[in-house]
Amino acid sequence: MRVICFVAQILAFIAASGFAEAESFAKVDRIIVEKSAHILTLFAAGKVVKTYRVAIGVGPPGNKESGGDDRTPEGSYIIDAKNPASEFHRALHISYPNKSDRLAAKLHGIRLGGLIAIHGTPEFIEEIQDAGSHPDWTAGCIGVRNTEIEEIYTLVPVGTPIEIKP
Repeated sequence: MRVICFVAQILAFIAASGFAEAESFAKVDRIIVEKSAHILTLFAAGKVVKTYRVAIGVGPPGNKESGGDDRTPEGSYIIDAKNPASEFHRALHISYPNKSDRLAAKLHGIRLGGLIAIHGTPEFIEEIQDAGSHPDWTAGCIGVRNTEIEEIYTLVPVGTPIEIKP
């Protein structure tokens, strides 16, 4: 009887801590970001796991053309690293620039940027969002709220493909 009570206590602790919720999701195997809709969607085995509202780069609409243009890139990439201590809370690094981006830049003599990631949000931006406004604010990254990056960070393994659409 003591063993059953102990197991029940452990299961209650896990459920209360949020581990059970994260474990109930299948492994995320694809991410799609729709820049114009400001939506990031996580998929597992072809089914939507969860969607999030995002902020993108403050540059003009369109694909990232060069380093410093403040645009969010468009194309197919992978999540190639995780940073648990990012300047923006947590971050999932995106493999920008890819081979296609490097080739286009070379053809046009353009200097590419880097350090593109999905990451958290500074507190003052979250306060603006709490007031009902959702401005774009990044220098080309994909920003989500800090509670959301915690969840995304847990659910998305390194190696996950990400497609960023216009």
